[in-house]
Amino acid sequence: MKAWEVLRDAVDEVGVKAVAARLKVSSALVYKWCNEPPGEDPDASGALNPLDRMRIIYEVTRDRRVVNWLCSAASGFFVMNPAVEAGSRDELLLGVTQRVVEEFGALLSDISRSIANDGRITPEEADTIRQSWEKLKFHAESFVVACERGVYDRPPDKSRR
Repeated sequence: MKAWEVLRDAVDEVGVKAVAARLKVSSALVYKWCNEPPGEDPDASGALNPLDRMRIIYEVTRDRRVVNWLCSAASGFFVMNPAVEAGSRDELLLGVTQRVVEEFGALLSDISRSIANDGRITPEEADTIRQSWEKLKFHAESFVVACERGVYDRPPDKSRR
């Protein structure tokens, strides 16, 4: 789905006027964002829509925090599609499983440290716990996506046993 199509469908739910008023822009501009740009260039209409702008910001910076921030604003979390690594099925499965366990251990360690020092979890400690949780979610979700893609659906490598 193209950015303008996503915007069109989302804006249809609440109305162009409501979106324009909240953004303090004209309804005409919102309508322009929701229409297919002429040609292949999404910038051709002179009104690059906000989704295409966010994509460009990410492409220029390559900083996933930009995307994760937007996902967080929608009560979600960004998880990159896992890269299929070279190696045997057994090596891949073992490595990914170990990473999930390591990140879970790091999360438990952060929680334990936070409580052990004074029986409380301060906002700074909560931030550390959040970062550990985000890493764990990333590795666990990557594992599940790899399973769904059939990465581990090959027969085990029996020559290594």
